[in-house]
Amino acid sequence: MHIAAPRRAGLYSAQTEGEINVQTVAKAAKFPLSKEKRKRIRRNIPLYLMFIPVLLFFAVFKYGPMGGLIIAFKDFNLFDGVFGSPWVGFANFETVFSNPQTSQIIRNTLVLSLLKIVAGFPFPILIALMLNEVRRLTVKKIVQTAVFLPYFLNWVIVGGIVVTMFATDTGMVNRLLEMTFGVSYSFLYEQNTWVSIFLLSDVWKNAGFGAIIYLAALAAIDPALYEAAAMDGAGKFRQAWHISLPGIRSIMILIFILSMGSVMEVGFDHVWVLRNPVVSDIAQVISTYVYEFGLRGGYLGLSTAIGLFESLVGFMLVLMANWIAKRFGEEIW
Repeated sequence: MHIAAPRRAGLYSAQTEGEINVQTVAKAAKFPLSKEKRKRIRRNIPLYLMFIPVLLFFAVFKYGPMGGLIIAFKDFNLFDGVFGSPWVGFANFETVFSNPQTSQIIRNTLVLSLLKIVAGFPFPILIALMLNEVRRLTVKKIVQTAVFLPYFLNWVIVGGIVVTMFATDTGMVNRLLEMTFGVSYSFLYEQNTWVSIFLLSDVWKNAGFGAIIYLAALAAIDPALYEAAAMDGAGKFRQAWHISLPGIRSIMILIFILSMGSVMEVGFDHVWVLRNPVVSDIAQVISTYVYEFGLRGGYLGLSTAIGLFESLVGFMLVLMANWIAKRFGEEIW
Protein backbone atom coordinates (compact mmCIF):
# COMPACT_ATOMS: atom_id res chain seq x y z
CA MET A 1 0.00 0.00 0.00
CA HIS A 2 2.83 2.33 0.77
CA ILE A 3 4.35 1.63 -2.64
CA ALA A 4 1.09 1.85 -4.63
CA ALA A 5 0.06 5.22 -3.32
CA PRO A 6 3.09 7.11 -4.60
CA ARG A 7 2.71 5.36 -7.97
CA ARG A 8 -0.88 6.53 -8.20
CA ALA A 9 0.18 9.98 -7.17
CA GLY A 10 2.95 9.94 -9.73
CA LEU A 11 0.62 8.71 -12.40
CA TYR A 12 -1.94 11.35 -11.46
CA SER A 13 0.66 14.10 -11.52
CA ALA A 14 2.00 12.85 -14.87
CA GLN A 15 -1.50 12.87 -16.36
CA THR A 16 -2.14 16.30 -14.91
CA GLU A 17 1.12 17.62 -16.31
CA GLY A 18 0.33 16.02 -19.67
CA GLU A 19 -3.11 17.67 -19.76
CA ILE A 20 -1.57 21.00 -18.78
CA ASN A 21 1.03 20.65 -21.54
CA VAL A 22 -1.64 19.78 -24.13
CA GLN A 23 -3.75 22.76 -23.08
CA THR A 24 -0.72 25.03 -23.15
CA VAL A 25 0.24 23.88 -26.64
CA ALA A 26 -3.36 24.26 -27.83
CA LYS A 27 -3.58 27.77 -26.43
CA ALA A 28 -0.20 28.65 -27.87
CA ALA A 29 -1.25 27.35 -31.27
CA LYS A 30 -4.62 29.07 -31.10
CA PHE A 31 -3.48 32.67 -30.98
CA PRO A 32 -1.17 32.61 -34.05
CA LEU A 33 -3.93 30.90 -36.04
CA SER A 34 -6.46 33.56 -35.10
CA LYS A 35 -3.97 36.27 -36.00
CA GLU A 36 -3.42 34.60 -39.35
CA LYS A 37 -7.16 34.48 -39.93
CA ARG A 38 -7.53 38.16 -39.08
CA LYS A 39 -4.65 38.99 -41.38
CA ARG A 40 -6.19 36.96 -44.20
CA ILE A 41 -9.55 38.65 -43.69
CA ARG A 42 -7.96 42.11 -43.81
CA ARG A 43 -6.06 41.15 -46.93
CA ASN A 44 -9.22 39.94 -48.68
CA ILE A 45 -11.46 42.89 -47.73
CA PRO A 46 -11.43 44.25 -51.34
CA LEU A 47 -12.61 40.83 -52.57
CA TYR A 48 -15.39 40.75 -49.97
CA LEU A 49 -16.51 44.23 -51.03
CA MET A 50 -16.55 43.15 -54.67
CA PHE A 51 -18.67 40.14 -53.72
CA ILE A 52 -21.34 42.22 -51.98
CA PRO A 53 -23.17 43.17 -55.25
CA VAL A 54 -23.31 39.48 -56.17
CA LEU A 55 -24.88 38.63 -52.81
CA LEU A 56 -27.37 41.48 -53.17
CA PHE A 57 -28.28 40.34 -56.69
CA PHE A 58 -29.05 36.79 -55.56
CA ALA A 59 -30.83 37.99 -52.43
CA VAL A 60 -33.09 40.43 -54.30
CA PHE A 61 -33.70 38.64 -57.60
CA LYS A 62 -33.29 34.95 -56.70
CA TYR A 63 -34.07 34.24 -53.06
CA GLY A 64 -36.47 37.11 -52.41
CA PRO A 65 -39.02 36.10 -55.07
CA MET A 66 -39.18 32.60 -53.57
CA GLY A 67 -41.64 33.99 -51.05
CA GLY A 68 -44.11 34.47 -53.89
CA LEU A 69 -44.33 30.71 -54.41
CA ILE A 70 -47.15 30.59 -51.89
CA ILE A 71 -49.32 32.08 -54.64
CA ALA A 72 -49.41 28.56 -56.10
CA PHE A 73 -51.46 27.47 -53.08
CA LYS A 74 -53.80 30.48 -53.02
CA ASP A 75 -56.66 31.95 -54.99
CA PHE A 76 -54.58 35.03 -55.65
CA ASN A 77 -56.06 38.43 -56.42
CA LEU A 78 -54.37 41.82 -56.52
CA PHE A 79 -56.72 43.46 -54.02
CA ASP A 80 -56.01 41.02 -51.17
CA GLY A 81 -52.33 40.60 -52.03
CA VAL A 82 -50.05 37.62 -51.50
CA PHE A 83 -50.77 37.11 -47.81
CA GLY A 84 -54.43 38.15 -47.83
CA SER A 85 -55.62 35.89 -50.64
CA PRO A 86 -57.49 32.76 -49.49
CA TRP A 87 -55.74 29.40 -49.36
CA VAL A 88 -56.91 26.76 -51.83
CA GLY A 89 -54.30 24.04 -51.17
CA PHE A 90 -53.46 21.99 -54.26
CA ALA A 91 -56.49 23.16 -56.24
CA ASN A 92 -54.33 25.15 -58.66
CA PHE A 93 -52.19 22.08 -59.40
CA GLU A 94 -55.32 19.98 -59.99
CA THR A 95 -56.66 22.59 -62.41
CA VAL A 96 -53.37 22.87 -64.30
CA PHE A 97 -52.77 19.14 -64.72
CA SER A 98 -56.39 18.40 -65.60
CA ASN A 99 -56.01 20.65 -68.65
CA PRO A 100 -55.27 18.53 -71.76
CA GLN A 101 -52.98 21.25 -73.10
CA THR A 102 -50.63 20.92 -70.13
CA SER A 103 -49.26 17.51 -71.17
CA GLN A 104 -48.43 18.84 -74.64
CA ILE A 105 -46.71 21.90 -73.17
CA ILE A 106 -44.58 19.74 -70.87
CA ARG A 107 -43.74 17.43 -73.76
CA ASN A 108 -42.67 20.37 -75.94
CA THR A 109 -40.51 21.73 -73.13
CA LEU A 110 -38.79 18.38 -72.55
CA VAL A 111 -38.21 17.73 -76.25
CA LEU A 112 -36.72 21.15 -77.00
CA SER A 113 -34.60 21.15 -73.83
CA LEU A 114 -33.17 17.69 -74.41
CA LEU A 115 -32.44 18.53 -78.04
CA LYS A 116 -30.63 21.69 -76.90
CA ILE A 117 -28.46 19.63 -74.54
CA VAL A 118 -27.71 16.97 -77.18
CA ALA A 119 -26.95 19.52 -79.91
CA GLY A 120 -25.21 22.13 -77.78
CA PHE A 121 -23.13 20.01 -75.40
CA PRO A 122 -20.40 18.72 -77.78
CA PHE A 123 -19.82 21.92 -79.79
CA PRO A 124 -18.03 23.93 -77.04
CA ILE A 125 -15.77 20.94 -76.41
CA LEU A 126 -14.87 20.64 -80.09
CA ILE A 127 -14.20 24.37 -80.38
CA ALA A 128 -12.01 24.31 -77.26
CA LEU A 129 -10.03 21.30 -78.52
CA MET A 130 -9.42 22.95 -81.88
CA LEU A 131 -8.44 26.30 -80.37
CA ASN A 132 -6.13 24.52 -77.96
CA GLU A 133 -4.12 23.23 -80.92
CA VAL A 134 -3.64 26.69 -82.45
CA ARG A 135 -0.10 27.81 -81.73
CA ARG A 136 -0.25 31.38 -83.11
CA LEU A 137 -1.55 33.46 -80.24
CA THR A 138 -2.91 36.24 -82.49
CA VAL A 139 -4.99 33.85 -84.59
CA LYS A 140 -6.19 32.08 -81.45
CA LYS A 141 -7.37 35.33 -79.85
CA ILE A 142 -9.15 36.49 -83.01
CA VAL A 143 -11.02 33.21 -83.46
CA GLN A 144 -11.80 33.01 -79.75
CA THR A 145 -13.24 36.54 -79.75
CA ALA A 146 -15.29 35.91 -82.91
CA VAL A 147 -16.79 32.75 -81.42
CA PHE A 148 -17.45 34.38 -78.05
CA LEU A 149 -19.09 37.61 -79.29
CA PRO A 150 -22.57 36.16 -80.05
CA TYR A 151 -22.94 35.31 -76.38
CA PHE A 152 -23.24 39.02 -75.57
CA LEU A 153 -26.09 39.54 -78.05
CA ASN A 154 -29.62 39.64 -76.70
CA TRP A 155 -32.04 37.02 -77.96
CA VAL A 156 -34.12 39.79 -79.53
CA ILE A 157 -31.13 40.68 -81.72
CA VAL A 158 -30.34 37.04 -82.47
CA GLY A 159 -33.99 36.36 -83.28
CA GLY A 160 -34.09 39.35 -85.61
CA ILE A 161 -31.00 38.09 -87.44
CA VAL A 162 -32.45 34.59 -87.77
CA VAL A 163 -35.84 35.83 -88.98
CA THR A 164 -34.17 38.14 -91.47
CA MET A 165 -32.02 35.32 -92.85
CA PHE A 166 -34.79 32.70 -93.15
CA ALA A 167 -37.76 34.89 -94.08
CA THR A 168 -39.84 33.35 -96.86
CA ASP A 169 -39.96 36.34 -99.21
CA THR A 170 -36.96 38.52 -98.37
CA GLY A 171 -34.65 36.18 -96.47
CA MET A 172 -31.08 35.76 -97.66
CA VAL A 173 -31.29 31.95 -97.60
CA ASN A 174 -34.45 31.86 -99.71
CA ARG A 175 -33.01 34.34 -102.18
CA LEU A 176 -30.03 32.05 -102.68
CA LEU A 177 -32.39 29.12 -103.16
CA GLU A 178 -34.41 31.05 -105.74
CA MET A 179 -31.27 32.06 -107.60
CA THR A 180 -29.92 28.51 -107.57
CA PHE A 181 -32.97 26.24 -107.80
CA GLY A 182 -35.80 28.64 -108.55
CA VAL A 183 -37.78 27.71 -105.43
CA SER A 184 -38.14 29.00 -101.86
CA TYR A 185 -39.00 27.26 -98.62
CA SER A 186 -40.87 28.41 -95.52
CA PHE A 187 -38.22 27.48 -92.97
CA LEU A 188 -39.85 29.25 -90.04
CA TYR A 189 -43.32 27.85 -90.76
CA GLU A 190 -42.50 24.14 -90.79
CA GLN A 191 -42.05 22.35 -87.48
CA ASN A 192 -38.98 20.31 -88.46
CA THR A 193 -37.05 23.21 -89.93
CA TRP A 194 -38.18 25.52 -87.12
CA VAL A 195 -36.73 23.13 -84.53
CA SER A 196 -33.49 22.91 -86.53
CA ILE A 197 -33.18 26.70 -86.71
CA PHE A 198 -34.00 26.94 -83.01
CA LEU A 199 -31.18 24.53 -82.12
CA LEU A 200 -28.61 26.04 -84.51
CA SER A 201 -29.23 29.56 -83.23
CA ASP A 202 -28.77 28.35 -79.66
CA VAL A 203 -25.47 26.63 -80.55
CA TRP A 204 -24.25 29.73 -82.43
CA LYS A 205 -25.00 31.99 -79.48
CA ASN A 206 -23.81 29.90 -76.53
CA ALA A 207 -21.02 27.66 -77.87
CA GLY A 208 -18.39 30.38 -77.44
CA PHE A 209 -19.06 30.81 -73.73
CA GLY A 210 -18.77 27.07 -73.10
CA ALA A 211 -15.55 26.95 -75.14
CA ILE A 212 -13.99 29.59 -72.86
CA ILE A 213 -14.69 27.39 -69.83
CA TYR A 214 -13.17 24.32 -71.47
CA LEU A 215 -10.14 26.30 -72.67
CA ALA A 216 -9.46 27.37 -69.10
CA ALA A 217 -9.62 23.72 -68.03
CA LEU A 218 -7.31 22.66 -70.87
CA ALA A 219 -4.77 25.29 -69.83
CA ALA A 220 -4.42 23.53 -66.47
CA ILE A 221 -3.24 20.25 -68.06
CA ASP A 222 0.49 19.62 -67.71
CA PRO A 223 2.21 20.21 -71.12
CA ALA A 224 4.67 17.44 -70.27
CA LEU A 225 1.89 14.92 -70.87
CA TYR A 226 1.53 16.06 -74.49
CA GLU A 227 5.31 16.01 -74.96
CA ALA A 228 5.56 12.48 -73.61
CA ALA A 229 2.68 11.35 -75.82
CA ALA A 230 4.29 12.94 -78.90
CA MET A 231 7.57 11.17 -78.14
CA ASP A 232 5.66 7.89 -77.97
CA GLY A 233 4.25 8.57 -81.44
CA ALA A 234 0.73 9.66 -80.47
CA GLY A 235 -0.92 12.00 -82.96
CA LYS A 236 -3.17 14.95 -82.21
CA PHE A 237 -6.31 12.83 -82.17
CA ARG A 238 -4.86 10.34 -79.66
CA GLN A 239 -3.53 13.17 -77.52
CA ALA A 240 -6.97 14.78 -77.43
CA TRP A 241 -8.65 11.44 -76.68
CA HIS A 242 -6.26 10.21 -73.98
CA ILE A 243 -5.06 13.50 -72.42
CA SER A 244 -7.32 16.47 -73.20
CA LEU A 245 -10.72 14.85 -72.72
CA PRO A 246 -9.81 13.05 -69.45
CA GLY A 247 -8.26 16.32 -68.22
CA ILE A 248 -11.52 18.22 -68.62
CA ARG A 249 -13.85 15.36 -67.67
CA SER A 250 -14.79 16.88 -64.32
CA ILE A 251 -15.72 20.18 -65.99
CA MET A 252 -17.76 18.34 -68.59
CA ILE A 253 -19.70 16.51 -65.89
CA LEU A 254 -20.25 19.70 -63.92
CA ILE A 255 -21.64 21.53 -66.97
CA PHE A 256 -23.81 18.52 -67.78
CA ILE A 257 -25.25 18.56 -64.26
CA LEU A 258 -25.98 22.29 -64.50
CA SER A 259 -27.61 21.82 -67.91
CA MET A 260 -29.84 19.10 -66.47
CA GLY A 261 -31.19 21.68 -64.04
CA SER A 262 -32.58 23.69 -66.96
CA VAL A 263 -34.22 20.77 -68.77
CA MET A 264 -37.65 22.10 -67.87
CA GLU A 265 -36.62 25.68 -68.68
CA VAL A 266 -36.14 26.19 -72.40
CA GLY A 267 -35.95 29.94 -72.01
CA PHE A 268 -38.63 32.49 -72.78
CA ASP A 269 -36.76 34.96 -75.01
CA HIS A 270 -35.40 32.39 -77.45
CA VAL A 271 -38.74 30.72 -78.09
CA TRP A 272 -40.77 33.91 -78.06
CA VAL A 273 -38.80 35.76 -80.75
CA LEU A 274 -38.82 32.78 -83.14
CA ARG A 275 -42.32 31.36 -82.64
CA ASN A 276 -45.34 32.03 -84.81
CA PRO A 277 -48.94 30.71 -84.79
CA VAL A 278 -48.17 28.08 -87.43
CA VAL A 279 -45.64 26.24 -85.23
CA SER A 280 -47.41 26.82 -81.92
CA ASP A 281 -47.93 23.05 -81.53
CA ILE A 282 -44.18 22.63 -80.91
CA ALA A 283 -43.25 26.16 -79.83
CA GLN A 284 -45.64 26.46 -76.88
CA VAL A 285 -43.50 25.70 -73.80
CA ILE A 286 -43.89 26.28 -70.06
CA SER A 287 -42.26 29.73 -70.06
CA THR A 288 -44.48 31.08 -72.86
CA TYR A 289 -47.52 29.43 -71.30
CA VAL A 290 -46.81 31.10 -67.95
CA TYR A 291 -46.46 34.47 -69.68
CA GLU A 292 -49.64 34.18 -71.74
CA PHE A 293 -51.79 32.43 -69.16
CA GLY A 294 -50.45 34.14 -66.05
CA LEU A 295 -49.39 37.69 -66.91
CA ARG A 296 -51.73 38.28 -69.83
CA GLY A 297 -54.67 36.23 -68.60
CA GLY A 298 -54.32 37.17 -64.94
CA TYR A 299 -54.35 33.58 -63.62
CA LEU A 300 -51.29 34.08 -61.44
CA GLY A 301 -52.04 31.20 -59.08
CA LEU A 302 -52.22 28.66 -61.91
CA SER A 303 -49.10 29.99 -63.65
CA THR A 304 -47.17 29.96 -60.36
CA ALA A 305 -48.22 26.34 -59.80
CA ILE A 306 -46.81 25.17 -63.11
CA GLY A 307 -43.72 27.32 -62.59
CA LEU A 308 -43.15 25.64 -59.20
CA PHE A 309 -43.56 22.25 -60.84
CA GLU A 310 -40.95 23.23 -63.42
CA SER A 311 -38.47 24.24 -60.71
CA LEU A 312 -39.00 21.07 -58.66
CA VAL A 313 -38.45 18.85 -61.69
CA GLY A 314 -35.23 20.72 -62.51
CA PHE A 315 -34.03 20.36 -58.93
CA MET A 316 -34.69 16.62 -58.95
CA LEU A 317 -32.87 16.22 -62.27
CA VAL A 318 -29.82 18.02 -60.85
CA LEU A 319 -29.75 15.67 -57.86
CA MET A 320 -30.15 12.66 -60.13
CA ALA A 321 -27.35 13.80 -62.46
CA ASN A 322 -25.08 14.41 -59.47
CA TRP A 323 -25.88 10.95 -58.13
CA ILE A 324 -25.00 9.40 -61.51
CA ALA A 325 -21.72 11.35 -61.54
CA LYS A 326 -20.85 9.99 -58.10
CA ARG A 327 -21.60 6.47 -59.26
CA PHE A 328 -18.98 6.93 -61.99
CA GLY A 329 -16.43 8.28 -59.52
CA GLU A 330 -16.86 12.01 -60.18
CA GLU A 331 -17.52 13.81 -56.88
CA ILE A 332 -18.95 17.23 -57.78
CA TRP A 333 -20.27 18.25 -54.36
